[in-house]
Amino acid sequence: ELPAPLLDDTCGKELGDEAAAVKSGDFQDSMKIAWRYQNLPKMEASPTTYTKFGHYYDVSKKMSPELRQSVKWHSFYLHEELSFEPKMKAWNMNSGYARLLQSIQRIISQEGFDGSDPQKKQRNVLRIGIQSLGSVLWGDGVCCSDTPEDPHSLTKFLYVLRGLLRKSLSACIITVPAHLIQNKAIMERVTNLSDMVVGLESFIGSERETNPLYKDYHGLVHVHQIPRLNSLICDVSDTKDLAFRLKRKQFTIERLHLPPDLSDTVSRASKQDLAGSAKLLSSGCGAMAIGKKHLDF
Repeated sequence: ELPAPLLDDTCGKELGDEAAAVKSGDFQDSMKIAWRYQNLPKMEASPTTYTKFGHYYDVSKKMSPELRQSVKWHSFYLHEELSFEPKMKAWNMNSGYARLLQSIQRIISQEGFDGSDPQKKQRNVLRIGIQSLGSVLWGDGVCCSDTPEDPHSLTKFLYVLRGLLRKSLSACIITVPAHLIQNKAIMERVTNLSDMVVGLESFIGSERETNPLYKDYHGLVHVHQIPRLNSLICDVSDTKDLAFRLKRKQFTIERLHLPPDLSDTVSRASKQDLAGSAKLLSSGCGAMAIGKKHLDF
C-alpha cells in the first residue's frame, strides 16, 4: 500500500499543474484585493518550492509490484519471530525489542553496512523503518497503564539502537503511538533519545474538524525537536505553525494562517474560538491575541 513515487520527468509536470492552478486562482482574486496591497510581496504558503532534491509520491496510486520486487528489503514481524523460537531476554529488556535489535545487527553485519569495516565497494545507506514502536503488541505495557511493569525496555532499546546507527551506514525512522502512552516521562525519554521528533495531530474526531477556521487543513504538524550538531540545545525553527492537508494527489505541509475576522456580526463563540486558536500560535498576528481577548485585523 505504499504510494507510487513520481519520477523526475513526471514530478515537475504534476507539481507544475497544481502551481498553475494556484496562480490562475490568484489572478481571479486579484480584483477583489485592495489596489494598495496588490504590489506587495506574497508570502509562500508552502515552506519549500519544487526542486529535484528528495522524493515525491502520488497518494492516489500504489507502488507497482515490479518496483517493489526490484528493491532489496528485509522484514521483521514480531509474532512470527516469537512463534519460531521460545522467549529470550537479551540486554535486560523485553524479548520483542531484543529480537528486533538482533535482526538489525545481523543485517548490518551481513549486508556490509558496518562502518568499522574497510569499504571494499560502493555501498548504499541502510534505511530502517519501525512502525508503532511501544504499542500494545510489544508487550511492555507502556500503552496499557500509567505505571507499566516494564517501563525501561523501550528506552533501553533506543539506547542500543542509537549505538548501532552511530557505527553503521544506516538511518532509522520510527513511529510511536504517543496518544496511547499515558506516562509523560516515558515520552520525554523517547524524545531525548531521538535526533528529530515530529508529531501529527489530525482534526478527525475533534472539534477543529467542524471549525471553519481550519476548513482548509486536515491537521497540525508539531516540530518538537530538530537535529543539533556541536550544541547542547537544538536550534529553533523560524516556522513553528505548520499544518497539513491531503490534496487529490499529494500530502502537503504548509504554514498555518488563521483568516481575519472582518464581520461585525460574528457570534461570541466564534470570537472565543478565534482567540483561543490564535493563542496556540507562536508567531505572526495571532501571537498578539492573549487569553479570551479578541483582536480584529
